Amino acid sequence: MPPRPPYDRWYPDSPIDGTFGYDLDGLLSVRPADEPEGFARLWREWYAAARTAPADAVLEPLGRAGAHDVSRVTFTAADGLRLRGWVGLPATDLARVGIVHGHGYGGRDFPDLERVPADAAVIFPVARGLGALNAGLGAPPVNVEHVVHGIDDVGTYALGRCAVDLWHAGTALLEVLAETGADDVPLYHVGKSFGGGIAALAAPWDDRVVGATLVVPSFGQHDLRLAVRCLGSGEAVRRYVAEHPEAREVLRYSDASVAARHLRVPVRVEAAAWDTHVPPQGQLAIASAVPGPDDAPDGGLELEVYPAGHAWYPGLREDEAAAYAATHDHVRRAVERAARAVR
Repeated sequence: MPPRPPYDRWYPDSPIDGTFGYDLDGLLSVRPADEPEGFARLWREWYAAARTAPADAVLEPLGRAGAHDVSRVTFTAADGLRLRGWVGLPATDLARVGIVHGHGYGGRDFPDLERVPADAAVIFPVARGLGALNAGLGAPPVNVEHVVHGIDDVGTYALGRCAVDLWHAGTALLEVLAETGADDVPLYHVGKSFGGGIAALAAPWDDRVVGATLVVPSFGQHDLRLAVRCLGSGEAVRRYVAEHPEAREVLRYSDASVAARHLRVPVRVEAAAWDTHVPPQGQLAIASAVPGPDDAPDGGLELEVYPAGHAWYPGLREDEAAAYAATHDHVRRAVERAARAVR
């Protein structure tokens, strides 16, 4: 990436400087938030409870899409909600990995298989309250209301509940795969923006997960996010906390940069140096938290910083194509590494 792209020329009408005053060196120096007492214990307790619950997945076949047979899926998630999404199964062979593929705050209206290898199964869970499938179910359908839903308590806050839902989505996919004869299939997380932050919260505690790709991930370093105005969901949080400062304590337990410290698997982070919706300093806080080989021999960070996020820029299509291929390769290497560790 060049030292500084011509952002003024690319985004002359932007009401916000999407760099927030950071150059690349400054972004690479951002550190994760401090970990609050009991953070890891709380998330491990939530995972232990979720892991024992059946998802009771039900499929409705829809047809072929590329290398996958796609179905609509309904499964039981946290709080007994029956959430809907999509499942894609390899059309010609058994899956060797299952991908839990999140989405941004725009929700999801259809599966996007660009980051899914042909030999991978995938579940596209739609977050509670969002998208065409789950609008208003368990949370408000509007992102500025969704992101502060339940924020009065750590146990009810929407971000934590959505992360727990990802564990149930993984269980649902594994249930479906078991019916095809594919047993002991590892899981891999893919998430963008909202979905990237939620995946960062969920993945560290799930021992079924062997890797993750987090694309312009949100909810990292709330201390920095609350200090700036943005055009994404973080603005609703900033305004809410300004009126209800006690909510800041709840946010500490859903900080993706804190959770990322506990990742012990290979992680690819695709961050942006300019982003008016998810401030780049929050994205890089998540990346900086991923433990290196000294702390996590089976983990490690693969970082790519693109010129901009949540916006078009010259060369975007080429960067996207390269990113899709890089995720395919990262999935392959993560699965192979996990297989070697078992032997």
